[in-house]
Amino acid sequence: MQLKKIEQMLVDSLVDFKFSKVEKSALHELLDGLKHMPENLSFARNKAFELVRDNYCENKGEFLDSFKWLEKVIKTIDLVKGHSLPVRSDAYFSPGTEPVNKITSLIERAVASIKVCVFTISDNNITQALLQAYHREISVEIISDNDKANDLGSDIYHLAEQGVPVKIDRTANHMHHKFAIVDHKYLINGSFNWTRSATHYNEENIVVSEDLSLIQQFDKQFGRLWTECELV
Repeated sequence: MQLKKIEQMLVDSLVDFKFSKVEKSALHELLDGLKHMPENLSFARNKAFELVRDNYCENKGEFLDSFKWLEKVIKTIDLVKGHSLPVRSDAYFSPGTEPVNKITSLIERAVASIKVCVFTISDNNITQALLQAYHREISVEIISDNDKANDLGSDIYHLAEQGVPVKIDRTANHMHHKFAIVDHKYLINGSFNWTRSATHYNEENIVVSEDLSLIQQFDKQFGRLWTECELV
């Protein structure tokens, strides 16, 4: 009965593609009362993706609106989930392939969005994973440094030429971040540059965290930089 109620609430909300404050509050209240059973949160997440997928198949022109609706719904579900489950974080170190393997794995598993904010990208494994995600119609957005984009081996302009939305800073200083957010669920952050040298030679690290409060802070920073930087 409760699962039907969750489904109907999502169906009613998607009709106008507006996830209003009232709808958000109602969904949060319903899920909060069911958070002792994690499968209810998983059902809500899966149902939201299913509804958007079905809507896309029926009317591709409304996909952007349905995606914005989906992002708001997922954030609400994650807010409940973040209060009910222990936060998981893992560290990965180079030299070695642990960091790049984890990064590409999360990109390959993405179902909605990938936001990348890194100093540079020259590792072809990561570039290929991002392009494949983009061609799967995952929302991919990339912010990088203007100076490093001109380095030999940089894939920044190649990604932009393939249609991926890419922005770079236009300042004398460096855009030196190295983080990414996948599906508003995973934060990738650390010293690890997205380069072959970082994998094979450098002492580097990434931390992958599901801490919702951290994800929200990095997402806010990404939004600020996306507004300030310029499209390639």
